[in-house]
Amino acid sequence: MSKRVLILHGWGGSDYPHWQSYLASEIAKEYGCVNFLKFSNFNEPKLTLWMSELEEALHEFQPDIVVCHSLANTLWFHLCNKKQNLQEIEKLFLVAPPSLDCSVDELSEFFPLSLPERLYAKNILLIGSTNDPYMSLDELHAMQKVLACNMQVLKNAGHINSESGYGEWPWIKEELKKVDAF
Repeated sequence: MSKRVLILHGWGGSDYPHWQSYLASEIAKEYGCVNFLKFSNFNEPKLTLWMSELEEALHEFQPDIVVCHSLANTLWFHLCNKKQNLQEIEKLFLVAPPSLDCSVDELSEFFPLSLPERLYAKNILLIGSTNDPYMSLDELHAMQKVLACNMQVLKNAGHINSESGYGEWPWIKEELKKVDAF
């Protein structure tokens, strides 16, 4: 893989056996360029701290592709809502975003939130599940409509994490390879 891939985890991290760990290792096995950013205090996330760490990673790593899971989607939305001069990336994967009105106490400084007008990506793929406890299917479809992006809905995939059986996930790796082919 010749593209630079930045992987952003959500609340609680995405260590092994989570699919993001799998993806990072698969990219590295093929001598690809990957940054699997570890946010500080991922069990007690702070919006300003995570935003600072994300901005630093974007500046230093300059990714072509960004893969967000869960709360990282919300962080990306906050970043885009700041309307700073972000460099447009080739592909953005938004995997299992939580509801824009998520009411988990530990995440209160991230919500509520509005979708940004622009996501600073040439291509966007929204990936959700029919039974995600943090995002209803109706909310997912509404988000897709506002973002005007492609969407993949997985049947009974929960929050698309290791607890719902998403450790090794070859499909996401193949989706990355499609971007790298251009």
